[in-house]
Amino acid sequence: MSVIFLSGPIGAGKTAVARALLPLLPAPLSYIEGDTFWSFISKQGERGLRDNFPVLVRSMTAAAVPFARSGFHVLIDFSIPPDYVDTARKILKEIAFDFVLLRPSLHICIERAASRREGAISDYEMLKRFYTRFEGGNIEPICDDVADPVSLAHQIADGLNQGRFRVR
Repeated sequence: MSVIFLSGPIGAGKTAVARALLPLLPAPLSYIEGDTFWSFISKQGERGLRDNFPVLVRSMTAAAVPFARSGFHVLIDFSIPPDYVDTARKILKEIAFDFVLLRPSLHICIERAASRREGAISDYEMLKRFYTRFEGGNIEPICDDVADPVSLAHQIADGLNQGRFRVR
């Protein structure tokens, strides 16, 4: 049982890498695509994106707990800043977890975010501010602008097997 956070800024390629990583991970396996959690909020009211973001991240982490405690490996695919690790530890308690941080260059993230078929984002300043939340800290990022999702997935699977991404 373990939880794997596949994180990075918007446009990092998380979902493409997650889809390539899923076949490489052992069964039983649960996949939580964090973007689906946005649909759980039917009316925001006065709350904005900034107010709802922490609620979503805590909710998807909490959703992983029964799967992990039942023997599943859980892959969570979402833009979760590395400073969330302490909160994740409080929610997951005894459950082992890994934090994989994809962080290609800001230029690549902006290019990918703007070229999405659905949900394209072209607000450069917002993307730039959000990107800074993934810089620094104790989590070693994978900074690769050229590797394809399959290559990154294999690199991540190898790192998971070696304990490279394990949060102590």
